[in-house]
Amino acid sequence: MIRIKNFNVPFNDVSPIDVLVAKRLKLPPQAISEVVIVRKGIDARRYKGAPINFVYILNVKVNLAEKKVLAKLRHDKNVEIISAEKTEVIKPTKVSKYRPIIVGFGPAGMFSALTLAKNGYAPIIFERGADVDTRHRDIEDFWQGGALKENSNVQFGEGGAGTFSDGKLTTRINDSKISDVLDAFVEAGAPAEIKYLHKPHIGTDILRTVVKNIRKKIISLGGEIHFNSLVTDVIIKNDAVVGVEINHKDKYDCSEVFFGIGHSARDTYKMLFEKGLSMQAKPFAVGVRIEHPQDLIDKSQYGVDAGNPILPVSDYAVTYNNKQKGRSVYSFCMCPGGQVVAAASEIGRVVVNGMSNYKRDSGIANSALLVNVTPDDFGHNVLDGIAFQRHYEELAFICGGKNYHAPVQTVGDFLQHKTGSDNFLTEPTYKPGITLCDLHDCLPKFTTEMLEEALPYFDKKIHGFADEKVIMTGVEMRSSAPCRIVRNRDNYMSINVAGFYPIGEGAGYAGGIMSAAVDGVNAAYAYLEDKI
Repeated sequence: MIRIKNFNVPFNDVSPIDVLVAKRLKLPPQAISEVVIVRKGIDARRYKGAPINFVYILNVKVNLAEKKVLAKLRHDKNVEIISAEKTEVIKPTKVSKYRPIIVGFGPAGMFSALTLAKNGYAPIIFERGADVDTRHRDIEDFWQGGALKENSNVQFGEGGAGTFSDGKLTTRINDSKISDVLDAFVEAGAPAEIKYLHKPHIGTDILRTVVKNIRKKIISLGGEIHFNSLVTDVIIKNDAVVGVEINHKDKYDCSEVFFGIGHSARDTYKMLFEKGLSMQAKPFAVGVRIEHPQDLIDKSQYGVDAGNPILPVSDYAVTYNNKQKGRSVYSFCMCPGGQVVAAASEIGRVVVNGMSNYKRDSGIANSALLVNVTPDDFGHNVLDGIAFQRHYEELAFICGGKNYHAPVQTVGDFLQHKTGSDNFLTEPTYKPGITLCDLHDCLPKFTTEMLEEALPYFDKKIHGFADEKVIMTGVEMRSSAPCRIVRNRDNYMSINVAGFYPIGEGAGYAGGIMSAAVDGVNAAYAYLEDKI
């Protein structure tokens, strides 16, 4: 197979891809038998008036001898012959006395369960929240002003927190299991394009169906799942896990348990700490959500071509560093064409997140603007980061009016330390409602100081980013886990409790859907390798 890298095609060139490839390889079109898109990105940089380009990596099959084809292109570093990739197959032979237990049905738990089920080890899964359909109804009710359900919300329930975000699958990790995860998503109903887009996303609306189909797949392979089932105790004997307790009553024996609890399971963190699991405080980040008209972002990226239906809605990534302070401000979980959502999981606390559907067609772009936080800021004890998060979420609840309305402030008012302006550039998307206030009252001082420095800087990068009418909504506190459950690098198992596998974002080893899913897969393979 021939691979073509850095294959640039003007975005408005509608020629068939095989025709373009034939021209690139200096072959007649009939010589091309198959073209597979490996990666598709977009380059909006303009060189001397050149158009916006789609940038491809392609695998190409030809009806000719590949070496002869490459002989004509021997000086072209972007064309090469590649061999077919082989997937390693593990064939466990040991029979376990107990079925493996998985706690949490977010990406890490879901994909560890799927991997185990495919290999004949039918897992038992316990998820504290509801199934995704019930969860969706509970969340919509909360967003319309109904009661918050502490175990069925944006953070907890089937699919984990990522189900009600954007379904972003971008990741910085480099792992061969990524393709396995993408294949599973597509098999479950995700768009096939996620396998090759540079910045793939599924969208919250489609992801709800995808996670349900993965659950059905696991069950068809012998697994079972119990919703509304909170793990209230881990039973440990002789430094090894021997069972779990569910909802303070039911006990299940086991010799291995995978803990994919997510970054908001604060009660479970406390329980594990009290049981003696080795844990440590870790850095995270806090800040706000900022909203802009999507066309403002599109024009910044695409210029005169903004609005062309061929081009996807645009995103952005911005970073500001103050080396003297050792602080940075950066965009996170940027949601084109999305909305800001109420993501509370505890009574009397307000926290926000961002979400987009597949089509990203709300007309509003939103992103977190976060400032790094370290144990030096909140304390080095394991649970100090949780106390820090709770404190500012409580302040946000009070500022918002104690009814889960979110505190909102325009950029102009924020920078001038005043409140009351309601001539917004965009209508706030947060539900159940918003309250005008001073975000300085519900964020750490070092956070607001850094945001004040960063906003004018970002405006130089994206004109209008810090327009005085742009709105910011607080507070964003759940960017990542506030502590880590320490594990061995080689076998993914806790360093002091045998059979306990901390996995995913909640364990402190991932950041996002894809990295959490891959972490779950790798932990499952570590378990399987122990059974050979």
